[in-house]
Amino acid sequence: MKGVIFDKDGTLFDFNATWGAWAGTMISAEAGGDTSLITALSHRLGYDYGAGRFQPGSIVIAETVDVVADAILDVLQKDDKPSLIQRMNAAAQQVPQAEAAPLIPFFETMRSLNMKLGVATNDTEGPARTHLARAGVVDMLDFVAGSDSGFGGKPAPGQLLAFCEAVGLTPEVCAMVGDSTHDLFAGQSAGMRTIGVLTGPALRAELEPHADVVLDSIADIPSWIAANRL
Repeated sequence: MKGVIFDKDGTLFDFNATWGAWAGTMISAEAGGDTSLITALSHRLGYDYGAGRFQPGSIVIAETVDVVADAILDVLQKDDKPSLIQRMNAAAQQVPQAEAAPLIPFFETMRSLNMKLGVATNDTEGPARTHLARAGVVDMLDFVAGSDSGFGGKPAPGQLLAFCEAVGLTPEVCAMVGDSTHDLFAGQSAGMRTIGVLTGPALRAELEPHADVVLDSIADIPSWIAANRL
């Protein structure tokens, strides 16, 4: 194995620890405090408003910002999609990220294994780069793509194939790491190994049928590589 591309939310950053509280604030604001709309939005987005957590299967876990915006506007019966996406992206850039594992030493270890490293997210590229820069790791990556980078979004394999082209590797010597089936489907479609992690809302049983291995977090990847002599 010579290259690894990571999902961002739920993989590099713990999903509910990062986005749980923020989502409740966003839902309330977009609903204008209307309790019936808050309930409807929470249901549509797969969000437990009382617990401040996303549920397994939430569209927010894996879909693009564009898809999530469509769902919100459908509930609110509004059509100001560009404004909504602008608000979501601006707010998202300010959200403190809860690292799934200490990222700087993790990426240092991965680079010491001579791995090419990338990020493929269904977030937009601007907020993604902001989050990675704040974590101090954006310059340790060879490739970063969001849903608006021109390669499409997951579960399609475009971002992953663009990573391979950018770093000069073939898919069979690369792995896709993610916390959702969208990530794993993208990896399979690209012809990569697939590694599931449990730092997002998805359960092990949901990921295992589509992954070569499911690990507790990215922190377990170096030892898994060593144990399997990859």
